[in-house]
Amino acid sequence: MNPHPIATTFTRLFGGQPLLVRSPGRINLIGEHTDYNEGFVLPAAIDKEMILAVGRNGLDRCRLYSLDYQQQLEVPLQELRPSQTGWANYLLGVVDQLQKAGYPLQGFDCVFGGDIPMGAGLSSSAALECGTAFALSELFDLRIDRQLLIRFAQKAEHTFAGVQCGIMDQFASVMGKEGHALQLDCRSLDYTYFPLQLQEYQLILLDTQVKHSLASSEYNTRRLECEQGVAAVRRRHPHVQSLRDVSPAMLQEAAAELPPLVMKRCRYVLDENERLLQGCELLKMGDIPGFGHQMWGSHAGLSSQYEVSCSELDFLVNFAKEQAGVAGARMMGGGFGGCTLNLVKSANKEAFLAAAGPAYLQAFGIALKHYEVAIRGGTSILNPDQVA
Repeated sequence: MNPHPIATTFTRLFGGQPLLVRSPGRINLIGEHTDYNEGFVLPAAIDKEMILAVGRNGLDRCRLYSLDYQQQLEVPLQELRPSQTGWANYLLGVVDQLQKAGYPLQGFDCVFGGDIPMGAGLSSSAALECGTAFALSELFDLRIDRQLLIRFAQKAEHTFAGVQCGIMDQFASVMGKEGHALQLDCRSLDYTYFPLQLQEYQLILLDTQVKHSLASSEYNTRRLECEQGVAAVRRRHPHVQSLRDVSPAMLQEAAAELPPLVMKRCRYVLDENERLLQGCELLKMGDIPGFGHQMWGSHAGLSSQYEVSCSELDFLVNFAKEQAGVAGARMMGGGFGGCTLNLVKSANKEAFLAAAGPAYLQAFGIALKHYEVAIRGGTSILNPDQVA
């Protein structure tokens, strides 16, 4: 995103030259519903981002302006509480976390905006939280470790936005590396970068423009089903803490005690972790078609075993399977709507998109949106020469 409108709006509203920070959204290449089972995920930071302009104001308050909503809010630093202004909570929650941790914040001004599509599952909220935490650390010379910034951003979403998110979104936004995917161990938070050398391929998101109401209730049900599986295995293997510790053989031993549906859910999680680990090895070898094969398998598992897909997502993945130059596709995110992630040869991109829109419109009467994304680095300062 061009940071110039953010910088000029800051100067117009508050005066002076601000510190500029970019904070990216993210995709998840593979590894869905594995995070709360202490498994692995494989996110990457993308070139859709939030831009924040910040500066000290010498007051006892923060003055916030959303360029996208054209709204301003002023809040005393000693009177922080969740706001009726929804967008403000992602910033105020971070300020609250930093103050509670004892960091000496002073009054500041902030103008922000971004080009991360809202509601598409690209983690615009995490990008804003992480950008705020990083910007304030830089502005007030707090020198906060990046992994601690991630924790503050996650806790801000829990407390002020009221969303009990995992840590993947914030981790990817802060720790992303250009041209690489980030394999994150959701138990230890150890991470490893894997090269994402797409060569003749590129990443395209197809946005279903739907979000079915089943999402939250079914999410909770899946967690309970996984916990039920773990409890049954633990009776034979007391060391087991999560599905991360369970082998296929151990799960099979507990089959007589578990409903077939729970067995199916647990098998998916075991398979998805294995697909991710194999996929990372394929990325190391530069085998993009091989990685795409793992993506097809991931979607099949999410649709038929974990049952968190929907007709719109399945339609788009099945459509992609029939198109020339598509190495892989899968639903991305919690399910029941959102985007599919597609690995498409650049030479076939135009034909792929030209066919996808009309096919989806005919099937569902909904105009399909698409986003082309590239892999970028994590949250960082923008230098003056990066402002057009």
